Amino acid sequence: MSVGADVIAALPKVALHDHLDGGLRPRTVVELAAEAGHELPTGDPEALGRWFFESADSGSLVRYLETFEHTVACMQTRDHLVRVAREFVEDQAADGVVYAEARWAPAQHVAGGLTLEQAVEAVRDGLADGMDACARAGRPIVAQQIVTSMRHLPADPRIPQLAVDYRHDSVCGFDIAGAEDGFPPTLHAASFEFLRRAGVPFTIHAGEAFGAASIFQAVLVCGATRIGHGVRLVDDIRKTADGYALGDLAAWIRDRRLPLEVCPTSNLQTGVCASIAAHPFGLLAELGFRVTVSCDNRLMSATTLSRELGLLADTFDYGVADLRRFTLNAARSAFYPYDRRVALIRDVIEPGFARFA
Repeated sequence: MSVGADVIAALPKVALHDHLDGGLRPRTVVELAAEAGHELPTGDPEALGRWFFESADSGSLVRYLETFEHTVACMQTRDHLVRVAREFVEDQAADGVVYAEARWAPAQHVAGGLTLEQAVEAVRDGLADGMDACARAGRPIVAQQIVTSMRHLPADPRIPQLAVDYRHDSVCGFDIAGAEDGFPPTLHAASFEFLRRAGVPFTIHAGEAFGAASIFQAVLVCGATRIGHGVRLVDDIRKTADGYALGDLAAWIRDRRLPLEVCPTSNLQTGVCASIAAHPFGLLAELGFRVTVSCDNRLMSATTLSRELGLLADTFDYGVADLRRFTLNAARSAFYPYDRRVALIRDVIEPGFARFA
C-alpha cells in the first residue's frame, strides 16, 4: 500500500453514500432482533457479521438487497432508530469521518406504529446524540440524513415532502434506492420536479446495476446533482489509439463536475467488476471525474471508509495527495451549506491532511 493503514485511519474523511440500515453493528442487530421478536440466521454476532457479508457477496444487486430484511426489522421503534442513528455517528467518527450523510427510507420503518415524521425525528435525535457524544470524546463530526424512496414502489409524495419539511432539521436531501434494472428514475419524476421547485438537493442511485442509460435519466431528465455509484459511466468512454474518448454523457458529467458516489467493495459484491484492479474508479479518477469514496453498507461489505481508501491506494498506487483530492471532492459535494463546507475544508480537512503531506 502506498499509504500506510495507520495514516489512512488518521486522515479526516467524508462519507456521502452510507445507508443507515446497512451499517448496523452485528451485536446491535442481535440485541434489537431479540427485542423485536425477529428471527435471525444466527444469534452469534461474529457469525452474523460473516453471514451478512457472504450473503451480500453474490454478484447480484437483488440478492444483496435481500439482506436488509433483517436490519430493517430491527429499526421499527423510536428507541431502536435512535440507537442505530447514534451508533452510525459513533462508528463513523471512530473511523476518522468528520462529515457523514446517512440515507434511509422512512416508509420502511413505520410497521411498529411510528408515523413518517416520528421516524425522521427519531433518526434526527439519534444523530444529535451521536454528535454530542463524539464531541465530548474529542472526535467532532457532522452527521445529517437523506430521506429515500424505494424505486421499485410507486412514488410516494410524502417522502420528498419530508425532505422539504425537515430541511433545516437534520435532513439534507433526497434519494431513490433499491433495485435499479426495470425501475428507471423517471418513475419518480414528479418527486424530483417537486424538490427542484422547493430548492432541495437530491442524489439518485444510477449506473450500478444498469448502464449509462440510467445515469442519463438521473442527471439529464430528472436533474440529480450527485450520482449514487455512477460507475457504469465507463460504458460511455472508449479506448482510442492515443488515449480515451468520452461520449456526450460522460463529457457532460465531467464538464459540470457532477460527483460520483463510488463504493468499491459494494460494487464488487453486486457484480460491477471482478476485482478492485478492474474497478472503473481508477479510470474515472485518471480522466478527471469528480469521484468520491464511500462504503454504501458497512455491515454487508464488512468495511469502513478507511478500508475502502486503503484498497484503492494499494491497487492504484495512490498517495496522500490523491486521497486528499477524493476527500475534497466529497466535501465540496456535500449537501451542506456553502459557508460550512468551506469551514469544514479549511479548519478540519486541510489541517488533517497537512500533517501527512
